Amino acid sequence: MRRPAVAGAFYPANREKLVEEIERSFIKGFGRIPEVKKGMEKIKGIVVPHAGYIYSGYVAAMAYGEVAENGFAEKFIIIGPNHTGYGSPVALMSHGEWETPLGRVKISEDAKKLVGGIIDDDELAHRYEHSIEVQLPFLQYLGSFEFIPVCLAMQDYETSIEVGEILAEAEDAIIIASTDFSHVSFSKFPSEEDIERNVRERDKMAIEKILALDEKGLIEVVEEENITMCGYGGVLHAVKKRGAKKARLLKYATSYDIEPGTYCVGYAAIVVE
Repeated sequence: MRRPAVAGAFYPANREKLVEEIERSFIKGFGRIPEVKKGMEKIKGIVVPHAGYIYSGYVAAMAYGEVAENGFAEKFIIIGPNHTGYGSPVALMSHGEWETPLGRVKISEDAKKLVGGIIDDDELAHRYEHSIEVQLPFLQYLGSFEFIPVCLAMQDYETSIEVGEILAEAEDAIIIASTDFSHVSFSKFPSEEDIERNVRERDKMAIEKILALDEKGLIEVVEEENITMCGYGGVLHAVKKRGAKKARLLKYATSYDIEPGTYCVGYAAIVVE
């Protein structure tokens, strides 16, 4: 059993307050509480942020609302970055359950089939990492599901393609890339307007590559501009292998839309169909 690592920090630890926060996010972002339609249909993948819900929950809710109303899958693959440095560079947790204030979620039996090659079976990489955990309450609010967690510390092109090839085998799962975009320090710019402008300009270049389904171009932009994204190349490659033809930007925002601070962080909600 993996216990929640960031309940009470990134999202409320109390069940009732967490439900209220999720519903506020849907109303602010998606415009309403979504009606859930069962069964995966045209959406093959989404990109969502993983910051605290007060900063990016409403952005994530845009993508989760689309998933709910266009076909809520029985299985999700959630790819997140390794912020902690623990464990394998490419780590899949193949069995067990994860707990949040909304209950427990089981790891899919199919997870074991994806272990091999560059992907290691490693629980340690997931133990304290928040990027996958923060996605689970949104999905739990919408319905029952199983999932496969994949934690990445390596983001180069070759790794992304190899991971994408393996993940493409799970055709009955929606793939979630849990990623924020640019993180830029206030110390590098003379004003709040300058820092946010820089974040938006850098992120625009990355988003354009995602919308073009150009995984190689995306990785090049991310590396050249030092954009702190995760999972991007592998997710794009996997969904293209499964027939994805287009991507839609639902929402882009920054942390400055909520509250200026010492850092400005970019957030996007994107669906790939």
